[in-house]
Amino acid sequence: MKSIKISLVLSIVLGLMMAFNFAKVEEVKIKTTAVCGMCKQTIERNLTLTPGVKSAVLDLKDKVVTVKFNPKKITVTGIKSAISLSGYDADEIKKDMKAHAELPGCCREGCNASH
Repeated sequence: MKSIKISLVLSIVLGLMMAFNFAKVEEVKIKTTAVCGMCKQTIERNLTLTPGVKSAVLDLKDKVVTVKFNPKKITVTGIKSAISLSGYDADEIKKDMKAHAELPGCCREGCNASH
């Protein structure tokens, strides 16, 4: 009887661990207004600190950030808002102007920096 209880508890614990570890992950690609390496660093850092975001990789050549996320914790609109609040456009969502004004000069609109 004791071994059956232990087996049952272990099965439940294992099931819960698998449910949390194998949560569905989705991917979205979002066009940004990033212009340089500092933009890339800012966007990737801010997104990876956003709850529900698993990873974020910005390709500066095409200015598209690829984000892997848990849709139970964050929406695509929430991800775009996080980019906007970092000071950059995110598809149809325009940048937060206050955040944009606080970016380094090389990251502001109109800059052609490539460092």
